[in-house]
This record gives sequence, C-alpha cells and structure tokens, in this order.
Amino acid sequence: MKLKLTAAVLALIAAPAFAQEAPTGDVAAGEKVFAKCQTCHVVANEAGEVLAGKNSKTGPNLYGLPGRVAGTYPEFKYGESIVALGATGFAWNEADFVTYVADPAKFLKEKLDDKGAKSKMSFKLPKEEDAKNVYAFLASLAPAADAAAAPAEGEAAPASN
Repeated sequence: MKLKLTAAVLALIAAPAFAQEAPTGDVAAGEKVFAKCQTCHVVANEAGEVLAGKNSKTGPNLYGLPGRVAGTYPEFKYGESIVALGATGFAWNEADFVTYVADPAKFLKEKLDDKGAKSKMSFKLPKEEDAKNVYAFLASLAPAADAAAAPAEGEAAPASN
C-alpha cells in the first residue's frame, strides 16, 4: 500500500512536467539571448556536461527548468520567497517564466500575495519575445519527456503501440 501511495504522490508532483505545452519561442534566437543569462546561470545535465553557459553558479542550474517546481534545484541556496512559491507546488511553464524574468520581485509579490516578497535575481529580461525564446532554448536542452515518464519502481511499464 505504501508503495502505491508513494507512486501516486510522485505522479501528482510530476504532473506539471507532463502538462507542459510546447514552447512558442525560437530555440536559435533563445540561444543567442541566453548569452545575457550565462553570467549567472548554466545549463548542465545530470552528468555535469555543460550544455550552455559558462558553468556559473550565481543562479541555479536551468537544466530541466520547464515543469520543475520553483526553488527546488538541489544544492542551490534559493531566497525565501522562491522557496515559498515552490512549497505551493508551483512549477515553471512558459507564461510564468516570461512574466518572472520580466520582473522577478514583482512576480513573486503577486504570486505569493506578499508585498514583502523578494527575489535574489535582479536581472530583468523585459522583452516577451526574448523571454519566450530563452524558454524554448531551455526546453530544447531539457531531459527527454519519455525518460521522465518512466514507471516508478514496482509499476508496470505503459503498453506500447
């Protein structure tokens, strides 16, 4: 029973990743805009291979950002407000990412309904098109969706067609 309950809870937590719609931005344009982001961020896979950026650790690793619960990248010291947002189950999608990078502090204040909410990210990417393009670029580097959809231990694999 415990295994089934754990699997069900994990499925609910992972649900935002499966509900992700295809990004609307341009991947190649996003790669160019990401040059502004790499001062603080890197995109490095599980093996530590740097896929984008300069291995900067001022901001969290953005690998697998689409669908990830906010403030949860392992071993990164997030600010209190982004952690509080993640505690609500909030997971990144394109629309929220675009709004967040335009003004991170304002986004957190609105999402948390907390005028005192703060963001450690001071950089702003105000152009919606640039933000959509960066999101598309990050999504292009994310782990394959079918790997994330692997069955939990003890569950049967989905039938293939």
